Amino acid sequence: MMDWAVTARTTVPHVRDTIADRELEVWALLDVTPSMNWGTEGITKRDLGIAAIATIGFLSQRMGDRFGGMIMRPDGVKRLPAGAGRTALYGLLRRMLVEPIVHDHAPGTMTLADGIEQLSRTQRRRGLRVIVSDFLEPGDFELDPNIEPAWERALRRLAVRNQIIAIEVVDRREIEFPDIGDLLIRDPETDFQRYVNTSDAAARARMDAASAAQRERIRISLRRAGVGHIQLRTDRDWVQDIARFVLAYRRVAGQLHVPPQGVSK
Repeated sequence: MMDWAVTARTTVPHVRDTIADRELEVWALLDVTPSMNWGTEGITKRDLGIAAIATIGFLSQRMGDRFGGMIMRPDGVKRLPAGAGRTALYGLLRRMLVEPIVHDHAPGTMTLADGIEQLSRTQRRRGLRVIVSDFLEPGDFELDPNIEPAWERALRRLAVRNQIIAIEVVDRREIEFPDIGDLLIRDPETDFQRYVNTSDAAARARMDAASAAQRERIRISLRRAGVGHIQLRTDRDWVQDIARFVLAYRRVAGQLHVPPQGVSK
């Protein structure tokens, strides 16, 4: 459209391009499989994940964006419709909080890769996607970072059309084993269980090293997928961790938008 007022003042033709400001749709996928029920610091990984979703939701709600959710259980994915406004966000968070706890060894074949694929298929509109999980798959004991986890390919496809924030929730005792004598280690999603003498310093060091390698593999896989990654721990100030991520992301985004030398914005 011709901007006649500016054209008259400058005597140079000016054209105004009107860009529609459409609202963004934010969708959060919450993993509530049995491994997310673990927590030794007064909060479970599942509750910490909901708190993180609430934080992202309130930040996006201030911009007027619509926020929707999906709850991934072992037997399927439950969709919570997207809505705009604080009341809609409160309703979504309440439904996540009252979602029944999934007990150990619950039947079902749903994996994190399946949940991400379903999010990609059902939500075709571009926007922000938040994946909240511990990114642990039943029966996956691989520690080599060069071998992709089952969910990496699905996450990479989702990131082609959307901005992704992967929120990895971790409990302290998953990565730092205490010295408490004989300990039964049991997988809540498989039949694996084994007694370990945690008073043995060498055994404790091997378990800590394996846990560190497992988390490093997850970190490298998320980086390869090209997504934003936040690790939240149940024994740490998660609000500070999210704030640190947001500030770092803003700095990176600002650098990406700095024009080359000699070129003005």
